[in-house]
Amino acid sequence: MTTRTLIKNLAAASDGETSVSGWVDKVRDQKKVQFVVLRDESGAVQLVHPRSFNDDGTPAEDPLAEIISGLAQGTFLTASGELKHDERVKLGGVEIKLAAIEIAAEAIPETPIAEDTSVDKRMDWRFLDLRVPRNNLIFRIQTTLEHAWRTYWVENDFIEVHTPKLMASASESKAELFEVDYFDTKAYLAQSPQFFKQMAQSAGFGKIFEIAPSFRADPSFTSRHATEFTMVDSEISWISSHEDVMNLHEELMVAGFQAVKDKHGDEIEKLFGIEMTVPTRPFPRIPLAEAKQIVSDRGYTVPRADADMDPEGERQIAAYVKETFDHDFVFLTDYAASIRPFYHMRHADDAGLTNSYDLVFNGVEISTGAQREHRVDVLEAQIRDKGMDPEELDFYLDFFRYGVPPHGGFGMGLGRVLMLLLGLPNLREATYLFRGPTRLTP
Repeated sequence: MTTRTLIKNLAAASDGETSVSGWVDKVRDQKKVQFVVLRDESGAVQLVHPRSFNDDGTPAEDPLAEIISGLAQGTFLTASGELKHDERVKLGGVEIKLAAIEIAAEAIPETPIAEDTSVDKRMDWRFLDLRVPRNNLIFRIQTTLEHAWRTYWVENDFIEVHTPKLMASASESKAELFEVDYFDTKAYLAQSPQFFKQMAQSAGFGKIFEIAPSFRADPSFTSRHATEFTMVDSEISWISSHEDVMNLHEELMVAGFQAVKDKHGDEIEKLFGIEMTVPTRPFPRIPLAEAKQIVSDRGYTVPRADADMDPEGERQIAAYVKETFDHDFVFLTDYAASIRPFYHMRHADDAGLTNSYDLVFNGVEISTGAQREHRVDVLEAQIRDKGMDPEELDFYLDFFRYGVPPHGGFGMGLGRVLMLLLGLPNLREATYLFRGPTRLTP
């Protein structure tokens, strides 16, 4: 490994010889002195090189000055020199007086994107777009968030699973499945790990989690949809109702947001203009029928033919919750069975409703959770009720024929959480490499 000091550690280092490696962000090539802003994955530092002059004031031979003059933005290099602390230096209060530069890889001088470039073109040059500190921070936040969730799960005796993404049959709607050739038959890319999360309950795992890709053949071009995305899933046994799942969900969100605030709160405020807040428990809970009435009373009628909420309705109910409870989250509960999957448990006293919820964050749905139906005879009846053939799901029903405890769980979109946490305009910016109906590269 190249011996180098991360730029973020320079402030705590003593004055003297040092070496840093990164890429050129800016060059100020002045007559008497040259400045280079060098950036690495941890921050940026100013490199300085006073030009050499002869006694008569004419420029002297200066190979280092010639190298600096030829540097293009994006060139990767190692810079060696003398570290000096100086509170007058705006960039971190330190600078490095250059002694030598070793170029690792030169960049083409003409940069294809700029700050005002459209998001689509920035996605074409994503590796350059991600060099921007603001965009870099998104994925450091993602790392912290996932680590906090994993820590919660592991400390609470959850088992991590890795479910297959090639499936023989649909777990949700066949209309949104990607079909692929699989030797002499067909396979489907998994929309969710739902069936296999439930299998873990039958296997006696008790509590499980997974963070993994999901695929949905949805030709949507909205700011919150993608054809490949990362799902955060968890499933637990021996629940009494979907209330137990919501409690788990709350604890996870609080743990994740607290970790992000502790580690990145100041940077988020500086680069995104957002004061990071940790949600308080319990999150507000509103039955869907009541939520739709509240939205109607606010002057908006959900124009759907089915019983579901639409995006504007989600924004309206979120605004109501913010005004009434000063909360950024709300659970919409008790969805109609007609718009929920066959495996959601129905109310004991009203078969038209399910023990399920959607979690809405800052006006956008980020997750669906529910108590699952664990009684095989009821499952078969609900499968038929949805116009499906139980024989096509025979392998799934086997999970329940040999016993399974009452259980439930949720699936949550990681990208949506990041998008809404940071106030980003669309999911593309919260995704390392976005996939949509018209994008398969880079």
